[in-house]
Amino acid sequence: MGGRRAPGATPAPENSRAKAARVRIEDVAETAGVSMKTVSRVLNNEPNVSERTRQRVEAAVETLRYRPLPSARVLAGRRSYLVAMLFDNPSPNYLMEIEMGVLDACRAQHYNLMLAPLAYDDPDLARKVESLVVQSQLDGVLLTPPLTDDVALLERLGDLGVPYSSVSAKEQNRHVGVVVDEYGAVCAMMEHLASLGHVRIAHIKGHPAHGASGWRLAGYREGLRRAGLRYDAALVVDGEFSYESGHAATLRLLDLPQPPTAIFAANDDMAAGAVCAIFERGLSVPRDVSVCGFDDTPIAHHIHPALTTVRQPTREMGRLAAAELLKEIRELGSGGIVDMSYTLQLRRSTGAVG
Repeated sequence: MGGRRAPGATPAPENSRAKAARVRIEDVAETAGVSMKTVSRVLNNEPNVSERTRQRVEAAVETLRYRPLPSARVLAGRRSYLVAMLFDNPSPNYLMEIEMGVLDACRAQHYNLMLAPLAYDDPDLARKVESLVVQSQLDGVLLTPPLTDDVALLERLGDLGVPYSSVSAKEQNRHVGVVVDEYGAVCAMMEHLASLGHVRIAHIKGHPAHGASGWRLAGYREGLRRAGLRYDAALVVDGEFSYESGHAATLRLLDLPQPPTAIFAANDDMAAGAVCAIFERGLSVPRDVSVCGFDDTPIAHHIHPALTTVRQPTREMGRLAAAELLKEIRELGSGGIVDMSYTLQLRRSTGAVG
């Protein structure tokens, strides 16, 4: 009818419409006092729902002005059997291990996997992910750091009602996925270095947008405190989880009036860059400087000397994060957080102070 309003009608404010667009199936379930599965059954006109319950759900839908989005096909069982792994991480070794684990889980349950590289600092990130979800008809997404902690992205996925799982999300962003006690692991690594007689222990930080960077820095500081060592800000330098950034950071550390005798890098790629920089200066690892990393990715075995590092089971983390995502896709609320264990891998890149 040409879009004309009835006389005296007042258009809904823009913020009201935006709020209505963000209503999720969880909100309908909570308002009606039923499960999300029951809401799904009502929305899809499925049997075995009492008339009284149906009326409550329909009333909640009307009150909240809930409108199922295209992604709601998941709830109706009309699945594409396609999930996407979203990533923006400069560490190819880490990503490859995660990807292999995700593929293991997808193949086991006959799902296809799409790899979606994204720029974490893209101001249009949330909208691009929404377009990807709708256009590719994704059943769900798996988030890797630092995307796991992008608040706007998490809110958009929630608004869309799209199941998602995260690898190593910050504590306040944990929903479904896997985590490792990175703080405790780094404390243990500091204890190892202190036991070898190291007093000036440096730290190469990870990318500031990455939740793990904060945990590993906090673990470094607490580990020093437990060992009775003083924190020296001059021994903490910025990195970006890349080989190149580890190399550059180490050169800065070696130029200090009192250089460190040990370096803990926040991942193996940066640790490998540190080893190279030390040799370029005519020094030896570990005779002059001990080096250790985090992750135990393949590069830890490929460099010489082999790298002392924290082993988090990266491939298994990818597999379990994907497995929890597929549970969540089958039935909302069934996925959960899996706590993974770590181990210290003590190799030849660390030794006693000479």
